[in-house]
Amino acid sequence: MGTPRLTSKLDGFGTTIFAEMSALAVATGSINLGQGMPDTDGPAEVLDAAVEAIRAGHNQYPPGPGIPALRAAVAEHQQRFYGLAWDPDTDVLVTCGATEAIAAALLALLDTGDEAIVFEPYYDSYGACISMAGAQRRTVLLRAPDFSFDPDELRAAVTDRTRVILLNTPHNPTGKVFTRDEVATVADVAAEHDLVVISDEVYEHLTFDAVPHVPFASLPGMAERTVSIGSGGKCFSVTGWKVGWVTGPSELVTAVRTAKQFLTYVSSGPFQHAVAAGLRLPDAYFAESAADMQAKRDRLVPGLVDAGFEVYPTSGTYFVVADITPFGEQDGMAFCRSLPDRCGVVAVPCSVFYDDADAGRALVRFGFCKQHHVLDEAADRLRALGGAGR
Repeated sequence: MGTPRLTSKLDGFGTTIFAEMSALAVATGSINLGQGMPDTDGPAEVLDAAVEAIRAGHNQYPPGPGIPALRAAVAEHQQRFYGLAWDPDTDVLVTCGATEAIAAALLALLDTGDEAIVFEPYYDSYGACISMAGAQRRTVLLRAPDFSFDPDELRAAVTDRTRVILLNTPHNPTGKVFTRDEVATVADVAAEHDLVVISDEVYEHLTFDAVPHVPFASLPGMAERTVSIGSGGKCFSVTGWKVGWVTGPSELVTAVRTAKQFLTYVSSGPFQHAVAAGLRLPDAYFAESAADMQAKRDRLVPGLVDAGFEVYPTSGTYFVVADITPFGEQDGMAFCRSLPDRCGVVAVPCSVFYDDADAGRALVRFGFCKQHHVLDEAADRLRALGGAGR
């Protein structure tokens, strides 16, 4: 039975899986590999800049679009890494994390009865925000083990009501990094049907094994039709600060700002100053951050394999997806709810990220954005689970 007074637009969404599983981790004292939340703070330069900003009195409402220093730093970052030239006064918007950026973009660009195309599995807020806009989602399946998609299925998903393609690369929950050919296919479809692409690139600096991130707006002709989204929390391991941003042509950014101003209006005043400092760190910081996360991936994955999971490759983000069928189980939700009591580890069932329930039913997601000793302990506990099941 649904919540009696909840709008029908949110019927069936309930409590986010991250809140449920993190609460379960606390209740059982388990190692939480469910939520993408690092257990170490970011670089000292960024933390010190936050303290300095607080002591300097930057504690009241910042400007609606974000402080000028951060908007300038975001524009410099896009130019520095991708050759994208954005005006910090008109083409950059600071948001309360990337989640608000996604919500504001979808609320601004979708009307009742419109459709948005998403690749599934998809981050859970996408579905809720599309629904809150009064629109409908149409999904294109990413197929394991490499989570590629069929270009013909993407083209078939477009109707005369399609307005937006929502792209996420590097991709949560799978860890897939879309190839240049794949993003070029998306670009061709967007151009052919005059669609806007909302490109969620919050893990842009966390790719592994020399796999490059291809920013969607950098493709020929795509800058004019792309809303790109980034995250200070992901770049600098300060997820609680909730500092995100939007870049794109002024027409699209103005539309997103129109919606955003009626959500939080503003947020994270002193932390905006700190993230501005972070974005100006040398290239070595970003390379070292990716190398550190790759080492953490390589710490956890062998433990998952030893425990008996079928583990799919991950080339970016904080996450790796594993199949539970080698344990003789098929229900990822039941598996994850029982896992804390069985071995003291929390994971997230991937079924919550799918419309096609069968496609993700036996898949679970583990986060590896933890200290090495935590990952080692989690791996030991999961190996014991595997031994008990064989």
